[in-house]
Amino acid sequence: MTSMLRTCHFLLPVLLASTSVFAAEDVRCHVGTYQLDDGAIVAIGAVSEASQLRWRRIDGRTGLLRRDGDGAWTSTLGWTDRADGVAVGFGRCGEQRISFEGRAGKRLAFDVTDTTFEGNGVTLRGRLVLPEGDGRVPVVVEVHGSEPYSAVDLNYMQQLFPAQGVGVFVYDKRGTGESTGSYTQDFQLLADDAKAALLEARRLAGERAGRIGFHGASQGGWVAPLAASTAPAAEFVLVTYGMATDPLAEDRDQVMLDLRKAGYGDDVLARAREVTEATARVVASRGARGWEQLDVVRAKYAGEPWWPAMQGEFTGMVAHHTRAEVEAIAPTVEVGTSWDYDPMPVLRALAIPQLWIIAGADSEAPPEETMRRLQALAAEGRPITTQVFPGTDHGIVAFETGADGERMETGYADGYFRMMADWVRDGRLAAGAYGNAQLLAAPSAPAAPTAP
Repeated sequence: MTSMLRTCHFLLPVLLASTSVFAAEDVRCHVGTYQLDDGAIVAIGAVSEASQLRWRRIDGRTGLLRRDGDGAWTSTLGWTDRADGVAVGFGRCGEQRISFEGRAGKRLAFDVTDTTFEGNGVTLRGRLVLPEGDGRVPVVVEVHGSEPYSAVDLNYMQQLFPAQGVGVFVYDKRGTGESTGSYTQDFQLLADDAKAALLEARRLAGERAGRIGFHGASQGGWVAPLAASTAPAAEFVLVTYGMATDPLAEDRDQVMLDLRKAGYGDDVLARAREVTEATARVVASRGARGWEQLDVVRAKYAGEPWWPAMQGEFTGMVAHHTRAEVEAIAPTVEVGTSWDYDPMPVLRALAIPQLWIIAGADSEAPPEETMRRLQALAAEGRPITTQVFPGTDHGIVAFETGADGERMETGYADGYFRMMADWVRDGRLAAGAYGNAQLLAAPSAPAAPTAP
């Protein structure tokens, strides 16, 4: 994601794959996790803009920090441009101190090990971050979403998990950061790399490694279970704002959301489904099939008032351009996506516990069909627990809706970060402890069976 707004998971140009996001040493030196004098935690993470930072609290509050010409920092609420009044200051590089909302704080010391390891035909850069000490801790391997940039530089869970007693392993996926190879969205290759990352994390953690498994966010929700299916060492899978449907369904469901947002009803949605079937065939075949079918529906519907409202992941690009235009664009956005991947056999076969955390109002990964399938799997007795944060968008992000209907992302859901850490720690969740989260399904309380 960029700016927490909808971005294309599959047709994203690889713009940042081989360059460092950092240019200013005096900004990078403040990245870390700080404990304030009242015991509260503030995580400071890097962003792609070298002169900016992002702060996060475990309760979900967050803001973007910008530095002015005098060296002072200003904070804006969530991913908006609205001042939030949060006063933040840092000491000099090396002093490892912060002032946050009038509280002084010092950076926490973690045990950090940088490494390189071999994936499937590539060399990957990774980092293990453990809470300081010599005791056993759970370890979670962060599996990438669609982002084309360095997780070692930018993945913020390396600040938040260790502050809650959980070790974390982050790595630059192939073709990003300092890892070799070409960026791809081939789920099997990415799963092979994730499996190698888990083995490397366990090797580095040694006797400190307790429960170990994967966390896949967004597109990682397809990759993490697939990796776990062939990784005997994996003991759990955590999926956040992922989908239990095939990748093509994400585009279709987004188009339906586009049209409903524009005020159209089921009759228009049924016609638009003909369009998404045609565009899906074009995209899944990488342009080899589907054009004639698309010509037919374009002739039927291109003059309809709802036609311009269709966007989705790729339908807008394909339907609103000529074949020649699409074929000219295709080489710049083709990244080997596993369009035909069906996640259900993997999810049904996994014997290890899974926790799925769903954004109830997700505009990038519409959740309705995913929730239905996860309920069905739990009803079958599969070890899958599903929690939903109502009123949150992709990223488990809370938002306000403006008069123009646009969403303004204000922070993460309260309880989201605590829920992840608690479950990774021992596979258990405390009832009523995670904000407005709602239990959708669990093996111990199965829902009525439904067809997959």
